[in-house]
Amino acid sequence: MEKRIIETAAAPAAIGPYSQAVGIGQFLFISGQIPLDPHTGEVVTGDIAQQAHRVMKNIAAILEAAGANLSQVVKTTVYLTDLADFPIFNQVYQEYFPKDPPARATVQVAGLPKGVKIEIEAVAFK
Repeated sequence: MEKRIIETAAAPAAIGPYSQAVGIGQFLFISGQIPLDPHTGEVVTGDIAQQAHRVMKNIAAILEAAGANLSQVVKTTVYLTDLADFPIFNQVYQEYFPKDPPARATVQVAGLPKGVKIEIEAVAFK
């Protein structure tokens, strides 16, 4: 199986030595996405709901560039800087996965790049 690098201008460019996503076989591994506006490269300011929506839109854009969509996500890992944000985040997340949601782990972390409140990585199966 050949490794494929997935890149799209519809999601933020990598801010380090990593790819937006890597495909191998029918699997897509999407790097952790933070709430960066793909057009400006700036952090989306606001509450956890606004940041979570931006992250999910970034993930959806990467999936689309790979010929996939959110319904094909099988696993996510969510990093929050404050688990008190979990109920609001969960409401936003459910909008993107209304039926048959993927497996998920959610953890609180001490900090995230650029001081954001949330980061999500995902695995999809095409």
